[in-house]
Amino acid sequence: MEPSFFFGAMYVNYALAVALFVAVFVISKVIFQQTILTSFIAVVVVSLLLTPFTLRLSRIIWINLFVNYDKKYGTKSKEVSTK
Repeated sequence: MEPSFFFGAMYVNYALAVALFVAVFVISKVIFQQTILTSFIAVVVVSLLLTPFTLRLSRIIWINLFVNYDKKYGTKSKEVSTK
């Protein structure tokens, strides 16, 4: 991987954050019947609490678009070389 590979994860993180903000706003406004100000405060609090999670999740999503998982990668070969 090149050093700037995860710059693309910023776009994924933006999409995740916008989806999260819209979901929190709709839930707080429709279900809990809060005002616009309290809904906005709920969005800010949730975004501050879940930022580390969304950052890591966006990196996972971004790398899985380009790299396939290989179960055999970490295991040792069953063939034993004799010297």
